Amino acid sequence: MKNKLEQLAAERNNPCVSISLNTHRTHPDNISDDIELKKLLKEAEERVIAEFGKRSTLKLLEKLETVGNEIDSSYGLDSLHIFLSNETKEIIKSPWPIKENSVQISDTFSIKPLIKQLNRTENYLILLLSQSEVKLLHAMNDGIVEEITNDDFQFHKNIHYFTHNNKLSDGKRVDNLVREFLNTVDKAMVKLNNDTDMNCVVICTEDNYSRLMQVADKPSIYLGYAPINYNDVALNTLASQAWKIVSGLQKKKRTDAIIEMQEAVGQGNVITDLSEIYRAVKEGRGDLLITHDDFQQPVKMTGEFSFDLADDASEPGVIDDISSEIAWEVISKKGRALFTGQAEIKTLGDITLKVRY
Repeated sequence: MKNKLEQLAAERNNPCVSISLNTHRTHPDNISDDIELKKLLKEAEERVIAEFGKRSTLKLLEKLETVGNEIDSSYGLDSLHIFLSNETKEIIKSPWPIKENSVQISDTFSIKPLIKQLNRTENYLILLLSQSEVKLLHAMNDGIVEEITNDDFQFHKNIHYFTHNNKLSDGKRVDNLVREFLNTVDKAMVKLNNDTDMNCVVICTEDNYSRLMQVADKPSIYLGYAPINYNDVALNTLASQAWKIVSGLQKKKRTDAIIEMQEAVGQGNVITDLSEIYRAVKEGRGDLLITHDDFQQPVKMTGEFSFDLADDASEPGVIDDISSEIAWEVISKKGRALFTGQAEIKTLGDITLKVRY
């Protein structure tokens, strides 16, 4: 996703067509997705012909005519994003819905939905510590990607559960062996974290999680734990339990960013005027940008750092949403850009920038 985002953000073409629509995951709701997509493709075709003519956009028009046949609505997520130019064709499905369906035509692609997806797509690990086994899973958001087995992580059986009654009666010995076993698991987890930079949610009992934290060499790699239900350790159940923790932490990060922005107001490091924000991010001064999900502003450029606000995004020469370009300028210059629907940001405005200097 990051590579695709960088490629799309770098393209300058006239025109670049960005089509976004909400979609459905299940039948029969997804039947309407094909109808809506055809309508948006037709709208894009008509606008391209009206603004740029046919001769210079033949390749693009051909893609607009055929791209719908390449999309199977039976396997949709919550939104669909299509990016087309004479040179480019990119189709991306997203697990995040959008405010409204749209066709945007400019000399750049509207990548705001992808920035939001990148911010909220989390690759992480799920460590299952059950009575009978230890299992490590690679998860992305609320789905399982694969089970992980390697030379360092081959704990097929949970060896700290004993079958000999005389050993079970020695509580201190059992506790020591449990800690020894968890210490071995932790060392394998730390090595994997160093290799992949992925953190971990643990599914286990409260006692075992407490012991794990006591022996952990690097406790920060563990995002938290969910209590194990020995009657249900199906993969989708584990993913659902873990995602509640991860998505909660993501929301906390957005809340913390809003608090950071509010505190920066008193230091004089916050800009809320749109044109001043644009100039600051072009100059590389953007440290943290927070934009409300509902905000969208068409503009017509009048200079390198200046523009006039526009009411009609379909007018020739109009950038459909300047917030998309602003967000990418911040990210490309090593800043942070967040989109949120949280009401707290409204006290500062629809779009707010904390500057480095």
